[in-house]
This record gives sequence, structure tokens and C-alpha cells, in this order.
Amino acid sequence: MRVIFMGTPAFAVPSLERVVKDGHRVAAVVTRPDRPAGRGQALASSPVKTAATRAGLSILQPAGLKDPATHAALAALSPDAILVVAFGHILPPPLLSLPRHGCVNVHASLLPRYRGAAPIAWALIRGERVTGISIIHMTERVDAGPILLQRAEPIRDEDTAGTLGERLAPLGAEVLSEALLALGRGEARPIPQDEAQATTAPKLTAADQRLDWSEPAAALRNRVRGLTPEPGALT
Repeated sequence: MRVIFMGTPAFAVPSLERVVKDGHRVAAVVTRPDRPAGRGQALASSPVKTAATRAGLSILQPAGLKDPATHAALAALSPDAILVVAFGHILPPPLLSLPRHGCVNVHASLLPRYRGAAPIAWALIRGERVTGISIIHMTERVDAGPILLQRAEPIRDEDTAGTLGERLAPLGAEVLSEALLALGRGEARPIPQDEAQATTAPKLTAADQRLDWSEPAAALRNRVRGLTPEPGALT
């Protein structure tokens, strides 16, 4: 399958590596522009760019996805599918309708629960015992598209957002591999999400980082777990 891969953080790297290992033709990797980092504020590549460079893949770093020139450049690649893993941008309708197999997203929760930017953190903050990976066909409504495949992952008592993410990243790669195989064979059977079960996992704010000492000890512990290693809890 000829694909475009979109992703940015370390969470997305196992998925990119698995796509390459499985023999899919990666027409381009789209990731965020380099950013200043550290004390010296030197420009730093995203983890996905580093992995793509190592694999010898073509890399695009647009500031956003609304520019018609970006749309034209991606359309010229004639992808069978666009794969999106922790990319950080909402795909506009022209891109959603571009590939014949659609745009496929790896989401770190058991959708429709925990739709949004921070599903790992919120699952821990809210004391969940199980989470997982969902592979969905993307639609204009964020994280609301039909489910291609899901896999559950238990949450351990000692888990933080960091340790849970380290397990979900390779799991996401594995489940994505299975979903792409089914798509390529024409065997995928997307299942609509149950809107009655939907919950949200919005981007964390400074208010979310604050510890409220009037809360029970278990709730405080869960919040710290969900905020570790970053952005961290505040008192």
C-alpha cells in the first residue's frame, strides 16, 4: 500500500517503523517544523523526523495543513491511505477525502471513550483500570470515525502517563499493522462508534495540573500519575 505518514512525537515512531517493516511504500512523512529546544535554543527535529531520516524517507514539514499548496503536494503523491499518529493537527476535508482507503488514525484509548488530545493522561487521572488502542477511519468530527480495530491494555497500579504510553506505542503499531492488512485485502469492517458512550480527553491546561488538597488521596495520586513525566503536577 502506498501511504503518507503523519506524526510527531516518540509515540508515533513505532508505528512508522512498523509500516516500513511491513513493506508499505511510504511516499512521504509529514511532521512538524523543527523547533528551538534546550538552553541553547538550537533547532531540534521531532522524533518522527529523526526516525524518517534514519529510514531514508522523504520528509515534509508544513506549518499547517490549510495551505492549498500543501494539499496539492500531498495529492501529487497519490496515496492509498494517509496514516495519522499523534500528529497534532486536524486534517481538513480535502485531505480526508484524498486517499482511496481514507485517513487512518491510531488513537490511544478505547473509543468512543476519551476522545481528544490527551487520552492517556485522562484515563489515569480518572482512575481507569483498562485503556487501549483504537484504529479508526477519520472523519470531520475529531476521533469520532468508525472503528477498524481495537485492542485493550490493562492499566497497572504503578503506571504513569510515561510508562503507559511506552506500552501503548508499540501496541498501536501492532494493531495498525493488522488494520492495514485488512484494508488492503478488502476485509475491513468499520463499526460506528456509540455516541452514548463518548467521553472526552481535552488538551491539558495549567488548571488541570493543580492538585486540590481537598480531594481524596487516591484522586490526588491518579492526577499525579496522569501528569507524569510531563507536564507535571503543581501545588
